[in-house]
Amino acid sequence: MLINCVAYQQGRKLADIPVESIGEYVRRPECFVWVALADASDAELAHAQREFDLHPLAVEDASHGHQRPKIEEYGDQLFAAMHLVEIQGLELNLGEVNVFVGQNFVLSVRNRSAKGFLGVRARAEREPELLRYGSSYVFYALMDAVVDRYFPVIDELEAELEAIEEKIFEPGAARGNVKRLYELKRRVTVLRHAVAPLLEAVGKLYGGRVPALCTQTQDYFRDVADHLARINAAIDGIRDTIGIAIQVNLSMVTIEESETTKRLAAWAGIFAVATAFAGIWGMNFEVMPELKWRWGYPFALGVITLACVLLWRRFRRAGWL
Repeated sequence: MLINCVAYQQGRKLADIPVESIGEYVRRPECFVWVALADASDAELAHAQREFDLHPLAVEDASHGHQRPKIEEYGDQLFAAMHLVEIQGLELNLGEVNVFVGQNFVLSVRNRSAKGFLGVRARAEREPELLRYGSSYVFYALMDAVVDRYFPVIDELEAELEAIEEKIFEPGAARGNVKRLYELKRRVTVLRHAVAPLLEAVGKLYGGRVPALCTQTQDYFRDVADHLARINAAIDGIRDTIGIAIQVNLSMVTIEESETTKRLAAWAGIFAVATAFAGIWGMNFEVMPELKWRWGYPFALGVITLACVLLWRRFRRAGWL
């Protein structure tokens, strides 16, 4: 689906143009065309390939989707695949945006994501002095918008981790906490798979040998890399904290089980003493003075009760009961 198709010249918007006129504007000097597609069909990608002379391998990656975040050079063009991570309830929705960049065009193809980039276009049009850099600045603005969407996800994951940490020492909550921590770890891994490869790829766009398109915007891409580095560090911190929290919760499970074992052992000890006394007086020897004693039965019950009470008090003081 075509979202918009706009021509720019010298940092200013010329007009919204039909896709049939793309070739005319692309050939103009100091002019570039910015096209945005959402969930593009094969026919739309094929038309864009003809208009912008896109590399077939890049088009194939965009049509198949589910690419690892990357930035690749194809002659004087760039192709970038980036993951869009959005919070939907307790889950993370993973979308994708593919960006084709040439000297006189930018084509973005957004897939499996409801949130568009109209705000990016409005921001770029409010800054004509930066839009004069042409397609490379638009490329930066799109990448910066994708990276900025990772920050709310980090905040949400950190808030959930803090909520779990507050319940770590609640009695009986350890098993549930471990389950929540593993679910949180899975979501953190989804975000990490979006950030870490992109951080590595952005390094191609500043410092040393950079594509000709990006020579004037290296500082902006360095800023994106800085944001990605901060996010990646936050992800590593969350992962480390989750690992520690899981170990603490597993220790709490062990402690709770040992407490149960101690209680069972204490009661078993008490009943073992009562059973021992009952066993002794239950023997059928002829010479047992207590058997013929009038008060033998209540005396035996009293001894058993006293022994059990003393043991119960002893275990109680030791914290076993």
